[in-house]
Amino acid sequence: MSMEINRYIEHTLLSPELTARQVDGLIEEALEHNFAGVCVPPFWVKKVARELRETSIGLVTVVGFPLGYQQTETKLREMEVALEQGANELDVVMNISAFKTGMPWTKIELAKCAHQAHQAGAVLKVILETALLSDDEIIKATKLCADAGADYVKTSTGFASAGAKVAHVSLMRKTAPAHVGVKASGGIRSYADALRMIEAGAGRIGTSSGVKIMKEYGNGD
Repeated sequence: MSMEINRYIEHTLLSPELTARQVDGLIEEALEHNFAGVCVPPFWVKKVARELRETSIGLVTVVGFPLGYQQTETKLREMEVALEQGANELDVVMNISAFKTGMPWTKIELAKCAHQAHQAGAVLKVILETALLSDDEIIKATKLCADAGADYVKTSTGFASAGAKVAHVSLMRKTAPAHVGVKASGGIRSYADALRMIEAGAGRIGTSSGVKIMKEYGNGD
């Protein structure tokens, strides 16, 4: 498969133990490999924005992370601060509690998030947390996110019982309209893992193993 694997990768570190030194390393690695993006916790957005200002690498952060059941006003304020500090891609956790209850507010909240992101020229990705959903729920949630204006649907936070699965990525890609991308994240630790997700329809790969994937890619593994 001929492709630039680096342009799929969002180089990610979301550990609660993340240090400034690790953030510096993440930035250096992203610059070296020209990854599509760097994904960091909101606390580190301002620092990373300074370092990536003159580059084409996207600055991704998370909102309502990792459980998604914050009030809508809290998520919108999180987004506002992140955008002000330089983030240009926002990965928002869907309110799974409201979704499973069948509340229409799930879609309303995401529409509000999409409006705010797009007004700022930013990309909105919605994390479904597929490990907590049935196939039917994944289909329903993917359609809901697309209707609400999301740019991407994303599999996982990486903090649930399981991460991305090929079957779920394929299901999301088949369900989402062409203009809505799919981001696979959670447990993608090798070039083989990444390739399977891309072949299933992922347009972005969220992983903390970007450098390892690039080494395996370079070796033809």
